Amino acid sequence: MTGPRPVLIVDDDPALSATLAEQLALEGEFATVEAPTLAAADAALMAEGARFDLVLLDIRLPDGDGREFCARLRRLGLRMPVIMLTGSDSESDIVSGLDAGANDYIAKPFRLNELLARMRAQLRAYDSSEDAVFKVGPYLFRPAAKQLHDPARNKRVRLTEKEAAILKFLYRAGGRPVPRNVLLNDVWGYNSNVTTHTLETHIYRLRQKIEPNPGEARLLVTEAGGYRLEPALDTQDA
Repeated sequence: MTGPRPVLIVDDDPALSATLAEQLALEGEFATVEAPTLAAADAALMAEGARFDLVLLDIRLPDGDGREFCARLRRLGLRMPVIMLTGSDSESDIVSGLDAGANDYIAKPFRLNELLARMRAQLRAYDSSEDAVFKVGPYLFRPAAKQLHDPARNKRVRLTEKEAAILKFLYRAGGRPVPRNVLLNDVWGYNSNVTTHTLETHIYRLRQKIEPNPGEARLLVTEAGGYRLEPALDTQDA
C-alpha cells in the first residue's frame, strides 16, 4: 500500500540508466528519475519540493567525480542512502567511495536482485535512523525522534510512538488514501482489542497537533474508508 520510493539514478550510460529505471519500476516499489551528469543530478536534488529516498551514483561522470559529489551532498546535510555504481572494484576505489559518504558500493556488471536487496537494506536502516527526515507540510518530520519541527516558526511538536507511526505510513503512501484497516494492521499489528475507534482517536489527536485549524483538516485528510496525507501542502499558506 505504501507509495513507490523515489530514487535518483546518476549514470551517463543511457542504456544502463534506462534499463535500471525500467526494472526498478516493474513492481511499483520504486519511482526513478534519471540524471546523466552531476549537474543534472544537482538540479534534480535541489528542485523545489524534491524528494529522493536513495541515490544510485556512478563514480565517473562527464562533468566530475561521483565521490566528490557524494561528499558535497553530505556537507549540505543530505543523508539519504547513496549506493556507488562503478566499473572499478579495486580496494582503493571502494575505500574512497565509502570515505566520501557512500553507504554501499557495487561493481558493474551487477545482478539486479543483489542491487535490489542492497537498496532495501539501506532504506530499512535509513528509515529507522536518526538521519531520516521527511518534509510534511511546513514541518520537518523525524520519525526516529518522534518529532516535527516547523523551522519558520521555530516550533517543535512531540509525537507519541503511534502518532509517528501513523504519519510515517501515510507519508510512505505518497499522497494516496490508506484504508483504515490497512493503517490499523501496520501500526498496531493483529490485535483484536484494537478497533477503528482507536485509530480515529489517534488521528484526532494528531490533527490537534499539526493542523492550524483541526476542524478543517488540510494536511491529514479523511478519504472514503481511510486517510490521506498531503505532505507537499504548506499549511501556513493554505
